[in-house]
Amino acid sequence: MLQDFPKSFWRDVETRKAKTLNEDIQTETIVIGAGIVGVLTALQLVEQGKQVVLVEAARFATGTTGYTTAKVSAQHGLIYTELVKSIGEDKARLYYEANMDALRFLEEQVDQLDIDCDLERQHAYMYALTSSTSKKLLEKEEETYRKLGIEGGDATDEVNDLLSYDVKKATVMRDQLQFHPVKYLQGLMNRFLERGGTLYEMTRVTGIEYGSPHRLDTLTGHTITAKDVVVATHFPFNDFKGLYFAKMEVERSYVVSAEVETFPEGMFISVDKPSRSVRHVKLDNGKKMAMFGGENHLVGHKEETQTCYENLGEFGTRYFNAERFTHHWSAQDLITLDKVPYIGRMTNDTPHIFIATGFSKWGMSQGIVAARLIADLILKRPNRYEDLYDPTRSKWKLADATRFIKTNADVAKELVKGKLKPTDKRVDELGLDEGGIVKHNGEHVAAYRDQAGHVSMVGSTCTHMGCTVNWNQAERSWDCPCHGSRFKPNGEVIEGPAVKSLPPKE
Repeated sequence: MLQDFPKSFWRDVETRKAKTLNEDIQTETIVIGAGIVGVLTALQLVEQGKQVVLVEAARFATGTTGYTTAKVSAQHGLIYTELVKSIGEDKARLYYEANMDALRFLEEQVDQLDIDCDLERQHAYMYALTSSTSKKLLEKEEETYRKLGIEGGDATDEVNDLLSYDVKKATVMRDQLQFHPVKYLQGLMNRFLERGGTLYEMTRVTGIEYGSPHRLDTLTGHTITAKDVVVATHFPFNDFKGLYFAKMEVERSYVVSAEVETFPEGMFISVDKPSRSVRHVKLDNGKKMAMFGGENHLVGHKEETQTCYENLGEFGTRYFNAERFTHHWSAQDLITLDKVPYIGRMTNDTPHIFIATGFSKWGMSQGIVAARLIADLILKRPNRYEDLYDPTRSKWKLADATRFIKTNADVAKELVKGKLKPTDKRVDELGLDEGGIVKHNGEHVAAYRDQAGHVSMVGSTCTHMGCTVNWNQAERSWDCPCHGSRFKPNGEVIEGPAVKSLPPKE
């Protein structure tokens, strides 16, 4: 039986606290967002003598990094065949090498800094369960592995020996990694503060006045002035600069976890639909924590989100004898037009504003790539991956243009649909622990009645670009179907690009 409210297994670790910004400050470099990209970037810069301030809108380690499956791998689904077609063989190989470099960097860093984060090597497997189409896609991916020199290939017999159910086809990438992401962040943060870095929590940046230096406004009313600005907020809060809101799709995915007696070694992901991602964590009691992920959908486009958890729970019970589910959580995934993240200078006319976004569900390895690349750009050091990830790359392929048109057509559709969607439901018709768009005082408002009967009412229009939010029952949140902004029942921002709360209604 799942918990009533979502909770991530990774968040069971107690993390350090920091103060909120309470004065105007100046610094050489400001890093916004204390996830894997922000903390690792900040640490690398401070270790090179830079003055660095790191700010986090919520509490440290409560963002996307704490809600992942924490696979650190260069096997990103059926990506390499697609990349060869879209960006060419040389750049596809470079993409692989960038992520493998990230794995090697992580192993060396964890060893040098003696960070206890449960890091271990595991083979990464993709498999096709029933679909002959999926089987053919895996065969093509194996051909691409051989072409690019990727260590791996067919592992069908190997996976059939490991799993309790038969697969038609399986492909392996050897010696990938898995770890505990919050323990890793804690180790980095300790080092960052020891080296003279500064952290502010509960300090949401709401805007940037571009200049030399740049001036940042915060929700606390105080300002930060800095020469270099790193926007590591998952979805850039300043996304109108460079039109990033128009160049990414936003998906939501889910994870459930349960203690089991036995579990196969390895990290697994199916290429069938719906996909299933599987891994484990070794526990101190000798058991293993099994994690089952999947059920992806566009944010705000699914009404019965609780069924996503239920489907994953059923999968874990049926195939891995999972009985008592201890945790369940979800995460946001940003997908770029060509599936390659945007990492580097945000626009050509703002050379001191840097972003890292669009990791397409593989934020642990790509986050390390991003932090190293951005640190090199600020320190004016060469990095062979700069052109590959350049956010200002403009040579679109036909597939990129098609995806751009579809993404923005979907946004326009949701914008109109939300305004025209009729509702005659009244506030007094909401049950306990129920949310919905209701008619109140002649307007549509977003209302939630909690388990004690208290009602919160806020505006139903997202403060980012005006789409109507939808109620997410599983997460108890208001989700925007256009660009993925999420809000608490009281209207507070959970994650952007929105920076302003939904306004309260009487």
